[in-house]
Amino acid sequence: MINAAIIGLGRWGQNLVNSVQGKSSHIRFVAGAVRTPERVQEYADSQSLRLYDDYRKMLADPGIDAIVLATPHSIHAELIIAAAKAGKHVFTEKPFTLTTESAREAVRACTKAGVTLAVGYNWRFQPALQEIRRMLDDGRLGKLLHIEGNFCGPSVYWYPKDHWRQKKDEGPGGGMTGRGVHVVDAMLYLAGHADTVYSQSFRRALDYGIDDTTSMLFRFKGGASGYLGTFIATAETWRMQVFGSKGWVQVGDVEHLSTWNMQVCLLNPDNLREKKRPELMTFPETSTERAELEHFAKAVAARQSLAVAGGDEIHGVTVLESIIESARSGKPVKIGARKAAAGGTTKARKPAAKAKRKAAPAKRAKAKKKK
Repeated sequence: MINAAIIGLGRWGQNLVNSVQGKSSHIRFVAGAVRTPERVQEYADSQSLRLYDDYRKMLADPGIDAIVLATPHSIHAELIIAAAKAGKHVFTEKPFTLTTESAREAVRACTKAGVTLAVGYNWRFQPALQEIRRMLDDGRLGKLLHIEGNFCGPSVYWYPKDHWRQKKDEGPGGGMTGRGVHVVDAMLYLAGHADTVYSQSFRRALDYGIDDTTSMLFRFKGGASGYLGTFIATAETWRMQVFGSKGWVQVGDVEHLSTWNMQVCLLNPDNLREKKRPELMTFPETSTERAELEHFAKAVAARQSLAVAGGDEIHGVTVLESIIESARSGKPVKIGARKAAAGGTTKARKPAAKAKRKAAPAKRAKAKKKK
């Protein structure tokens, strides 16, 4: 049994606690850290959580094995690194971090400390998504051609103007940070790493806050293409459709935290002109939040690494950065190329500048001799 503590006990933090408390034989929550403990004291008492008003005091508690983060996005990396230095395993809610470099630093810190790091992409624990992966692996869907999806809702209206979720540095790319990253991660799970992205992002519904209308086109390294839209000033909906050379599958509804059903429509090889109706596939009820936290706990017990250098977790952050860069520039972006190019340029400039400084005294001496 892993004793975990959570930083952040808002709506989603409480949802994570509720998913496992008294239900799991692998992980339980024993503490929480919030800036104003009195606001959640009643809830903490109901879940037998001791409260801290400073996360650093909690990190010093030897009775805590792991830290779960349900905090503003911009401080994920800082908290992960602090937890790793304290010898605590870390599960962080998505998005992992907001920059590739901070994601790499977080992974390095956890690797150095020998602690497990996991990122909360709970869609990967949906039986339907796992079945799509199997259908691609065993050939039932044929070659992957294209994935398209959306994740939409009225979330831009939920928060007042001064709320952290309305700040552009917390929600770059509008609905991408809160919603779209789930679909991107599902795409990476099915299609592998992405190669290029072309995106656009606007604020249309309100005169303040983050963008509410964001869309993008992808090309994956394996050759498949993709489309994603995240519109967060409309009614709730989400959908993902996967097209293969032998048929398509589709998931989607209004609620995404319940266990998904899936529509499946495959070609009839004996009659390619037949317009088949899709069949409905159902799956056993699953709490994906409980599944992801138990997966993390089992990895901690086995001393297994989850988020690692070169993995989907860091690549997903690079994709998010590239989406933001493409929306800013209005041009397609090769994913990861901007930082690589910047690094190359910096390295190229330093030797030239050094050589120029070395040449200066010689030039001055030559000029003096001529005089």
